[in-house]
Amino acid sequence: MQREKYNIIDLTALWPLSIMKEMEMQSEDDEVDVNILLFTDFETLDVFGPVEVLGHWKDYQLRYISATGGLIKSRQGTEIQTMPAKEADYSGILLIPGGQGTRLLVNNPEFIELLNQMALKAEYCLCVCTGSALLAKTGLLDGHRATSNKRAFDWVKSVNTKVDWITKARWVVDGKFYTSSGVSAGIDMSLGFISDRFGEAAAAKIADAIEYIWNSDKENDIFAQE
Repeated sequence: MQREKYNIIDLTALWPLSIMKEMEMQSEDDEVDVNILLFTDFETLDVFGPVEVLGHWKDYQLRYISATGGLIKSRQGTEIQTMPAKEADYSGILLIPGGQGTRLLVNNPEFIELLNQMALKAEYCLCVCTGSALLAKTGLLDGHRATSNKRAFDWVKSVNTKVDWITKARWVVDGKFYTSSGVSAGIDMSLGFISDRFGEAAAAKIADAIEYIWNSDKENDIFAQE
């Protein structure tokens, strides 16, 4: 059977280059785990803002994990069933939310050691709000630029003074570490992460799909204290 005789057309040749590039990039990232590390009194939007964004990338597999597994409740009462951290593949993306629960966990050596192991093996670490205080406690942010919720900034900075804390930033990128300001900033950061990896058009497409006005300027932090 000859293609010319039946006029068979390869329609992929007519696709825009941007679509082809996106498909190629997604095929390179097959089955990447996004490990969402939960703990009692995590901030709900810190988690589900980024989850809404990252969940749109088809090859990102969302995994809800905690230190020991089981049901974890957010500060606002949302209950999530989690798997034990020991069963997770740490090599993917690690998402660390903030929330009131971070105040106790920074003084929990077992949790900090677990976080250290996970963050060391992760390809990327994404921290929202006071989640950066937990990562800073491991020492992995020493000498790195980072930010956090400006309403809790003094406390976060006191956790580790060896971090180069940026007082005015919606989110900060330093190597594999992404840290964001408070709560909704995690959405902007996650879109920024998608943009860095797959292009601004991919991030804009997700923002449009979730009807979100993306603050794409990571230095535009209107909530920063003067």
